[in-house]
Amino acid sequence: MINLPKHACRLNLYPSIRNVTVKYVRHQSSSSIPASQSPKGKEKIVIPARVERGPTDILNALSSTVGFDPTAAHYKYHDDPFLIPITNSNKKSFAMAQEAGRKAARWIRQENSKLFQHKEADPPVEAFIPTMIYTEESQVEESDLQKLIDNAEVKDAVLVYQLLQKNNVEIKPEVKQSLFELLCFFNHEESLPDEYIEERWFRQGVAERGNRQKKTWKDFELGEQLFHEVQDKQPKHYCALIRGMAKYYQVEKAWALYQESIEKGIQLDTTTFNSLLQIVSSLREGYEKRWELLCEIMTVMNTQGLRPNVGTLNAVLQAISTIGGYNYPRNYAVKTLAEFRRLNIEPSLASWYHVLVIFCRERGPVSHVLHDIMNEIENKEFKILDPKDTLFFVTAMDVCRNHLHDKDLAKRVDALLHYKDNYDLIGDSYKESIYYRHYFSLLCTAEPLETFMQTYHMLVPNVYIPEPTIMEEILKSIDANGATEHLPQIWSHMIQFEHTSRENLLTLVLQIIITNPSSDPETDERYTTIAWDMYNRLEELLAAGNRSRPQVTSLSGPILGDILTICCRGKDMVKAQTVFEKLNSQQNSIVGDPGLESLRLFIQLCIDERQPSLAIGCLQYCAESGFPESVDLGRHICSSLTLDETHTAKVKRIVGPAALEQPTVDDAKSK
Repeated sequence: MINLPKHACRLNLYPSIRNVTVKYVRHQSSSSIPASQSPKGKEKIVIPARVERGPTDILNALSSTVGFDPTAAHYKYHDDPFLIPITNSNKKSFAMAQEAGRKAARWIRQENSKLFQHKEADPPVEAFIPTMIYTEESQVEESDLQKLIDNAEVKDAVLVYQLLQKNNVEIKPEVKQSLFELLCFFNHEESLPDEYIEERWFRQGVAERGNRQKKTWKDFELGEQLFHEVQDKQPKHYCALIRGMAKYYQVEKAWALYQESIEKGIQLDTTTFNSLLQIVSSLREGYEKRWELLCEIMTVMNTQGLRPNVGTLNAVLQAISTIGGYNYPRNYAVKTLAEFRRLNIEPSLASWYHVLVIFCRERGPVSHVLHDIMNEIENKEFKILDPKDTLFFVTAMDVCRNHLHDKDLAKRVDALLHYKDNYDLIGDSYKESIYYRHYFSLLCTAEPLETFMQTYHMLVPNVYIPEPTIMEEILKSIDANGATEHLPQIWSHMIQFEHTSRENLLTLVLQIIITNPSSDPETDERYTTIAWDMYNRLEELLAAGNRSRPQVTSLSGPILGDILTICCRGKDMVKAQTVFEKLNSQQNSIVGDPGLESLRLFIQLCIDERQPSLAIGCLQYCAESGFPESVDLGRHICSSLTLDETHTAKVKRIVGPAALEQPTVDDAKSK
């Protein structure tokens, strides 16, 4: 901090400061006051108009000076390396536990509202005040109903309405209409409060997958009752009920109401027509009938003088995406886009999502429409205009990977996602995980490994946790490139991500180590550490009953053989002996046999360490397992070690007297 001298605030003591201030004031006043109103020699200070600021504007300004750091954990997790979750399940559990704590605090405050009489804020904040509890004996007024409607408390609103009806309290038509619209919008179900962000983030994708094209509208409930009670029905009544039924796929009743409104000459609004366009695929079969119905509905819109909007465009494209085949939906989509472009209606991300669904079908011809879309929307910031806007990025990355296999295009999509605030349109945790799964899979197979690992280190584990399938592709890429220097870190990540119970991944790690031998003792020691860690983890997993990790049901001979090979290469006699004794003592329970090379290496290690008993024990295991090379292994033991009579007799009993014969010159040449 700078210490200013006494009276430093006086301008005459600091002429340089005064000159700057006067110049600034002169510039401000000259730009806002006409010269005729500014007398010579007099300076006028103009105070700028007050700018409205939001509650988070200061935080956003500070955040913009730092930027986004993908290598840092999300702010919702504690800034402590021992508490930051590093698996998908732990991330969800951590965030949901925090939210559950907030819910528990709300419940305690609600159940014991009499104990919390202090004022948290003045003026009071509604969120801090316990909500009113309504029962059958509650004395209510129309204002209570209006407040519940404004707060979207559906069940309490229904109860209060029934109490008002029971007490013969007259309710204004506009309040009834608000209740009617609330029931239609939420289908008589409570909505998740806005403050439960984490629950929305982790559950939204699952809820969407479970409610696709499925009728969930509740028939004959209060909403329909309110509609039928109205004597002189207005357009707003038809619009609310048609939208609700269409939203929850009660398509027959929605279409019947639409036809009734047309017969009575009731004019609907654009949003209601959009909801009808969305259910065309459930009303008609066949591409011709669906297209004819789309044209019919839009003709009625034009007749009623309604102008379509981006919601209309998205509804039409969604209906077209349900048409089978290749040529017809593409032609219809091109016509639709051209017509709406003529009307100066800008597509949203949901529009381009439907275009991708139409053009890039799994068994259809290859389409490069995503290149054209990216040329149109690149370096643009988007705001959500349609619930399906959140489906664009995950679908675009799917197209880049599975339809086009184009890594450069995938990077353009990823750059658009991270442009300004576009990441808000990623959707939820499920869509985010699918997006990065496609992205990693594509980069892993299409980019040089070193370049891919830069992306890997930047995004893992704070942004994305690779699934077992992606980890398998990464391991295959490491194997293909012989880049075993990445293996220790990948193995540590597999431990953190709880992938050590996947038999295919374990086998792949062991094969990478075996097929890429090293001449460096330190590297062999690291490999031995990985193999021994794997062995211990498998032992613990099977000892625990394998209740939580059903992928590995038993130790297999090939896995133990590979671990034995790595321990022998690392010259670790203690670990190698432990693995072999496991193989030898549990021959009946271990599925499969180890490879001959692993047993040969163990015998050679026993010879080097002067352990004839262990070498002969391995020879006996080879003979019992039916390896025809047992005789050669016995001959090698006899020629490499000085055996006593007991050992010699044992070798003779295991493989026969041929093992005691020295190989002839012709045999050596033939070998």
